Amino acid sequence: MPLRPPTDVSAAPPARAAEAPSAGEPFDPRAFVASLPARPGVYRMRDAAGTVIYVGKAGNLKARVGSYFRSDQLQPKVVAMLRQLAGIEVTITNSETEALLLEFNLIKRHRPHYNVLLKDDKSFPYLYLTSTQDYPRLSFYRGSRRLPGFFFGPYPSSSAVRETLLQLQKVFRLRQCDDSYFANRSRPCLQYQIRRCSGPCVGLISRSDYAADVAAAKRVLEARNDEVAVDLAARMEEAAAALAFEKAAALRDQLAALKSVQANQIVSASADLDCDVVAVASGAGEHCVAVMFVRAGRNLGTTTYFPKAPYADSLEVGAAFLAQHYLAHEAPAEIVVAHGPDDAATLAAALGERAGHRVTIHVAERGLKARWLELTLENAVQALKMRTAMQAGVDQQLAAVGAALGLERAPERIECFDISHTRGEATVASCVVFGRDGPLKADYRRFNIEGVAPGDDYAAMRAALQRRYRRLRAGEAKLPDVLLIDGGAGQLAEAVAVLAELGVLVAAIVGIAKGADRRPGQERLFLWGRDTPLILPAASPALHLIQRVRDEAHRFAIAGHRARRAKTRQTSVLEDVAGLGPTRRRELLKRFGGLQGVLGAGIEDLAQVRGIGRRLAAALYGRLHPDG
Repeated sequence: MPLRPPTDVSAAPPARAAEAPSAGEPFDPRAFVASLPARPGVYRMRDAAGTVIYVGKAGNLKARVGSYFRSDQLQPKVVAMLRQLAGIEVTITNSETEALLLEFNLIKRHRPHYNVLLKDDKSFPYLYLTSTQDYPRLSFYRGSRRLPGFFFGPYPSSSAVRETLLQLQKVFRLRQCDDSYFANRSRPCLQYQIRRCSGPCVGLISRSDYAADVAAAKRVLEARNDEVAVDLAARMEEAAAALAFEKAAALRDQLAALKSVQANQIVSASADLDCDVVAVASGAGEHCVAVMFVRAGRNLGTTTYFPKAPYADSLEVGAAFLAQHYLAHEAPAEIVVAHGPDDAATLAAALGERAGHRVTIHVAERGLKARWLELTLENAVQALKMRTAMQAGVDQQLAAVGAALGLERAPERIECFDISHTRGEATVASCVVFGRDGPLKADYRRFNIEGVAPGDDYAAMRAALQRRYRRLRAGEAKLPDVLLIDGGAGQLAEAVAVLAELGVLVAAIVGIAKGADRRPGQERLFLWGRDTPLILPAASPALHLIQRVRDEAHRFAIAGHRARRAKTRQTSVLEDVAGLGPTRRRELLKRFGGLQGVLGAGIEDLAQVRGIGRRLAAALYGRLHPDG
């Protein structure tokens, strides 16, 4: 039976062993520890305001919590926590595994200051091969893996997936188009012309030959390349013996392409090995966790994390990462580390239960896995150096922005808004956020703008600002120190008016207008209360950061607008007419040669189409010509 620890301690009164003292009552550590049982559980430390500042688990609550109050306790993190400590709450659990899962849920909910916290919750991309069509599709995929078919990965980044997809396209030419596009082709698309698809949509490859390519691609993704090479060579010889020289030549080219792909792949171990290699680099109070993905014996690449971990050392960061990351993502069969956590057996059991297969945490000391670990550690060290250098540059730019805008201190958070539309269609507003870590993409927001006149950028900006800052005022996120608006004095006035209405205070509100010939470096900065725009030198670090934030807001707005516009244009006006199903729509378009022909037809003409009588024709005409 799966373990189901309570995520809300109030849901399990019998497990509640002790609580923080009531308001005004001093906290007595000695009496509190004496009341604790020697059983597994989770403890939460709170400050005077009742905020959870640390969550921990223990196999023996009495011993673990008591260790914080020993006279020889000199760890910097513990000393800092005890200065703020006003009370402790504990929850007793049935086992250490339950305590581990409850600790994970509580850290995720409370985000305590002194815990190791992962800043982003990445979801990893996969390659997805469908299994229900006559001509299966191989494509990039991110999301739940409950669809029918085969998933290969995870890959550390979308670029790694697309690179693998491109290589497989060159060899096996499987389709990537979605089903609706595939079903409505009358001639092959550009992918066929550039030899990236075999044209199954128009019957340019037989079902059996396509199925053979699908099976071969699947085996390559399973690192069974040698089997595929032998099979292709045998099919080539067979075709040549049957005097099907054109087919034999195609198979020859396919075999050559496969060997080229094999030469670029690093096959590291046996094809049945799935593992993650985890290494931690630390320095100057910062930490980087690098994870190498090995699937079917192949190194798929490395991704990095930068957890927030005040006062923690690399061993604590590594142990916390294993629990938080793999309880949120499916664990592979093996996790390779340099140092195993104290609760490695408990953690492995919990991960195996969640993943549905056995999971081991292996400390690599020699051999191939130890070399993988060295390589992963090198990646972590390099990523940490790059991050430190980037952060130093961003700090300098933030200080320059503060000086240029006359602020008392350097801003820590900048937000920027932009509006994108096509002649008023599908208007989208973007909000991007920058801080000391650069772009804070988890805080980005888009707003679909409705109810304003098409092309009215002032009204669109007002709507977006109202929606954003009502939420921030309610505590959704921190308020910015600097608010940037893509636009001139008019947009700036709208922003100032909205924030005044909402009672929101921001240290600086700035409108960014392009120069006379719209070239970078000529931007004019409009500040509220200043009569003339501020023009910074082209080499100014402050201007460079402002340009970067403005350009990111512009990119994010355009991407949202294009996606919204594409979604709108994929829907035909004919789909809104009751009684006009797919077959009748097809008959209409075939009869009149397209939507423009349907728009030009009268009621009598429409009524002549098979399956459409006069009543439906009149309803359709009224829908297409509401003013006529």
